[in-house]
Order: sequence, then structure tokens, then C-alpha cells
Amino acid sequence: MNQKEQVLVIERKVFERVGIFNGLMFDVDRYLREIFVQGVPCFMNRSQVEKNPDYKQLIPYVIMSYDGKYLSYVRGKRAGETRLVGNRSIGIGGHINPADDMPLFYTDFSETYLAAVDREVAEEVSVETSHTNHIVALLNDESNEVGSVHLGIVHYWALDAPNVNKREQMITQMAFMTSAELQGVKDTLETWSGLCVDHLAEMENRRKSARQVDVFSKDK
Repeated sequence: MNQKEQVLVIERKVFERVGIFNGLMFDVDRYLREIFVQGVPCFMNRSQVEKNPDYKQLIPYVIMSYDGKYLSYVRGKRAGETRLVGNRSIGIGGHINPADDMPLFYTDFSETYLAAVDREVAEEVSVETSHTNHIVALLNDESNEVGSVHLGIVHYWALDAPNVNKREQMITQMAFMTSAELQGVKDTLETWSGLCVDHLAEMENRRKSARQVDVFSKDK
């Protein structure tokens, strides 16, 4: 870990004020409106917050689907989060850094946030097809030291073709798998992916019934 790397965080008390939960939360609008209030998100050194549960690092967690199958991969030894090495994952994404050029006091935060998500995905994989993008859940897990300092924003990308190729060496054994196949290897999944696998059908239903992402739409 780069000791000087800065990551986007919120104070835990903001999260607790809206309502702390464990697992998946599908009432995303209520949380996003509070999390991204002007002055609430800030950048801090990752070394200061990596083991400090007073803060939640915000992590976009992008699940990609095509024709009833979901992109999955195993985190290799070059993974940035060493505590997750060797686990299978269905989530693409990572910390949001100042290099993403995301001004926190911008009047319309949605465009800059979504651009940061796109860049995070592009660092890990090349998606050579069109897709829709919906935020379908928030993800929180207090059962381990990794989860206690992170808050996941779960994006569901429905791809028009299975044209995804890896860009980072830490991604290994990449393949599209059915929900049943993922359940069959659930004991190898990282915690967040394990939580998501149990709710893929609900995510798909929410994706079908919702419009594409507009994180801070005033008319929600």
C-alpha cells in the first residue's frame, strides 16, 4: 500500500445517522443523498483510515452481467488489497483517489462520481461493449477488519456482449459464471461477493425496474 495514497471517505457517524446495517441495503437513494452532501466526503491518507473504523472508505463495486451469467475472477498476488488475495470476486472497482479529478464541492456530483467509477473499472478490465449502469445496493460488512472500514456502492452493469478482457495482472481465472455456478464455489468468494451472490436475482429485478444511474437526481 502506498502510504501517501489518498482515498475518498466519510465519517462513520454520517453512515450511522442514516442507519447502520450489515449486508446489503437496497434503499440506496436515502443513503446516497446523505453520503454525498457538500462537505461530507473528503480525501484522507489511506494509511490513516485503513484500520480506523471511525471512517468508511467508499468503494464502487461493479457487477457485470451478460445473458444470465456474471463476470468473476480470482484476485492474484498482485492485488492491491493483500487481505483478499486468492479469493474469487464478482466485483470490479476500488478506492477513489484525488487523481480521479473529482471536486467535492461540485454542484452536480453525479457526473464526477460516475466518471471515477468508469476509470476504476478501466484500470482493471477493458469492457468492449455497451452497457447499462444502475446502482442497486449498498454493501456493508462489520464482521472483519476489511469490511469495517469500507462501504460498497454496488453497481450493476448489464452488458450487450461478453467482451471483457483483463488489464491488471492481479486478475486471474476470469470467466462468466451462472448464479448456480457461483453458489457452488461460494466458499472461495470474498465476503462482499458472497453477500452479493445471494441477491443476484433481486439485483437483476431492480435493474429492470429502475432507470440508469443518476445518483443525485432531485426528482427521485
